[in-house]
Amino acid sequence: MTLRFSVLASGSTGNAFYIESGEEKILVDAGLSGKKIEQLMQQVNLDPSELSRILVTHEHSDHIKGLGIMARRYNLPIYANEKTWNALDGQIGKISTDQKFLFNMEETKSFGSIDVESFAVSHDAADPMFYTFHQDGKKVALVTDLGYVSERIKKTVEGADAYIFESNHDVSMLRMGRYPWSVKRRILGDSGHVSNEDCALALTDILTDQTKRIYLAHLSLDNNMKDLARMSVKNTLEERGFQIGSRLELHDTDPSEATPIYEV
Repeated sequence: MTLRFSVLASGSTGNAFYIESGEEKILVDAGLSGKKIEQLMQQVNLDPSELSRILVTHEHSDHIKGLGIMARRYNLPIYANEKTWNALDGQIGKISTDQKFLFNMEETKSFGSIDVESFAVSHDAADPMFYTFHQDGKKVALVTDLGYVSERIKKTVEGADAYIFESNHDVSMLRMGRYPWSVKRRILGDSGHVSNEDCALALTDILTDQTKRIYLAHLSLDNNMKDLARMSVKNTLEERGFQIGSRLELHDTDPSEATPIYEV
């Protein structure tokens, strides 16, 4: 069996990630309307009615907007840690008790043939965490919504076959942009978002010969551009001796267009 995934949507307006192996089909976050998530899945020939479960990273609206709708429509179990469940209260409508499951921080759960490992990130949410997905020596790491990449996180995610990694903003664009200073300070802070430069520097510490693809994720609509993010990350990686090309590919993500299914 193989791991197959698509970044259904990524950005400050909404996030959803899909990963499957065999009969196990997992949605991570549902930060768009239920209708939009269904459309994004259909873009890459996925059937929402075949989903097995939904994993939640944190309670911000760009990650949970369609969570309640998708869970009720397809009778899906939802997994989140205790503090995130408490923060979700009142945000996602009524969810049946038998659809609510705990996924604790720094825990590994097995779903079908996929082992999912959760890890803490520094972000201004109740108890935010992200995930790595393992199967038969293959590894996919989902790493967004964090103010900085700690050594502990690097250790957890290093050597993945594919990364979906935050490249939220260009620091100069953010500093010169229209956001009030309080918002800029939040984004630049340790509980905010990773910049293009910090994304690239973190990647240089965790990439191995096993890594084939990097997807730059959660780009700000106001403070970044795909070309700028890609160029910034590519230049830094190549300065550190990593060649972007046939063996290691750099890919964009989009807030309203799913990436083609990729098989690890």
